[in-house]
Amino acid sequence: MIGISACLGGALCRYDGKSQTVPRLMMLVQEGRAIMVCPEVLGGLPIPREPAEIIGGDGVTVWQDRAKVITVSGRDVTQHFKDGAVLAYQKLQKLGIDQLILKEKSPSCGSRMIYDGQFSGIKKSGVGVACAYFRQQGMQVMSDVEWLESLEEANGN
Repeated sequence: MIGISACLGGALCRYDGKSQTVPRLMMLVQEGRAIMVCPEVLGGLPIPREPAEIIGGDGVTVWQDRAKVITVSGRDVTQHFKDGAVLAYQKLQKLGIDQLILKEKSPSCGSRMIYDGQFSGIKKSGVGVACAYFRQQGMQVMSDVEWLESLEEANGN
């Protein structure tokens, strides 16, 4: 069993109230081979919610209290992101899950790329808050992009 970002499995939990469904991942959920988590919702943020980005670093520096997660209107939602990461980890740990496929570019789940913190649409290297926490706890994390690429390679494309 693996864990996946809930938006990838079809849950309408993104900040804009939509999903980022990856049909193959949704199928794994339906087959009982994957469990969905949304750290932002677990942390108490509503659906929909204002877009948020990490200001001053990435998820690693958020945990070092050197960066914050701020909404487009300036609201500090850092603690919601941290709380959600811990609750998601606890849920996954109870199920014995230590491998995850997370949504790239998300301020929670990004595993290689996140937005630059300026709400400009520009991406930068970095990890989201939940991804950083999961990795600190020894979990293996792969982005949805990496996972899809690995499937293509396995199929010889």
